[in-house]
Amino acid sequence: MNNQLQVILGNSNRRFSGVTSTMLQTMAYQRSLCELRVLGSHNLPDPSIAIGFREAMKLGRKAEAPIIFHARRNNEMIQAIALKTLGANVNTLFTSTAQRHHSILTKWLMGQMDAVISTCSSAASFLEKPPAIIIPHGIDTRTYRPTNDRKSAWQQTGFPGDYGIGIFGRVRKQKGIGLFVNACLENLPAFPGATAIIVGAIDDEALVEDCKKKAAQANLKDRIIFTAELPFERIPELFRAMSLVCALSYNEGYGLTVLEALASGTPVLATTAGAWPDILDGKPVGKLVPVGNQEAITRQMYSLLLDQKNLEVLGKNGRAMVEQCYKIEDEAQSLVNFYKSLASQQSTNN
Repeated sequence: MNNQLQVILGNSNRRFSGVTSTMLQTMAYQRSLCELRVLGSHNLPDPSIAIGFREAMKLGRKAEAPIIFHARRNNEMIQAIALKTLGANVNTLFTSTAQRHHSILTKWLMGQMDAVISTCSSAASFLEKPPAIIIPHGIDTRTYRPTNDRKSAWQQTGFPGDYGIGIFGRVRKQKGIGLFVNACLENLPAFPGATAIIVGAIDDEALVEDCKKKAAQANLKDRIIFTAELPFERIPELFRAMSLVCALSYNEGYGLTVLEALASGTPVLATTAGAWPDILDGKPVGKLVPVGNQEAITRQMYSLLLDQKNLEVLGKNGRAMVEQCYKIEDEAQSLVNFYKSLASQQSTNN
C-alpha cells in the first residue's frame, strides 16, 4: 500500500500568470515531499505529471486516503467540487489572495472547500471566516541573490549613470508608474549619478508618452528610461544591480517584486498594498508609504538616496530576512505540512 501523501494541483489557465508562477515554483520543491500531479498541462516544465479530469477521477475513486486538491482559481474550485460530488476521495483546498470583496459565486465556492488558506493578513481580512492558516509566498534565493560589487553590476547593465533605481512590473497606472516617475522628476536633479528605469511590458502607451514628455521637459529624458519587456534572465541581474527598488502599486494580490528585490540584497520603497505591510512594517529593510501618497513617496525616495551606505545596510538586512522567513522551499514545506494535517483530519472524521 502506498501511504505517501497524494496531491493534485489545479492548473486551469493557459496564460502564464503570477498564480501560475507561484504554483510552478512551489511545485518544484513539493515534488520531493509528496506524490504530486497537476490537472492541466499548461506551462509545465515536466508534462509527465499532468493529468486530465478523468484520470483525476480514477485516482480519487480508488484512493484509500484522501487526495488533496489544491485550487487557486474559481474554475479549479469547480473542478474540485465536481470530483468530490462524483465520488472521488479528495480534500479540497483553496488559496485566497484577492484583496477585495469576493463575488457571490466565489464566496459560495469557498464555502464548499474543506479549507481556505491565505497568503497575507490583508487578503485574509476580506474573507468572511478567518483562513485556516496564512502561508506567505516565498522566493527562490538562488535565482534572486546579491552581488558582491553593485557598482560593477550596474555598469554591466549598459544603462547610464553611476547607480540605478527601478520599478518592475507591467507599465500601467495601477502599478504606480506615474508616482515613480513624478518622484524621480523631483529627486534626480539632486542625485546626478542616479538613473531611473521602468522595467516591464507596456500596457498603457498614453501613460508612457506622458511620462516621457515630462522627463524631456525636465531635461531628464536620458535618465528616466522605459525598457519595455525584457527576457526573464535579465530581471534577476537588474534587481541585484539596483541601489533601490520601488514598488508603488495601488493594489496587489501579493506582490513578489518586494521579495525579489530584498532577496537580491536591494532595499525597497513600497506602498501599503498586497503583502508589503506584512513584509516591511517595522523591518530595517526599506520604507513603507501610504498607497497613492505622492508627497510621501517623493520624500522617502530622497531620504533613502541621500545615504548610500545605509542603502547597503538595508539591503543586507533584507537578504537576511528573506533567508530566514521567505524562501520558496519553506513555502513548499509549509503547504505540504498543511496538506498532511488536512488529510489527517479528514481521515479521523471518517
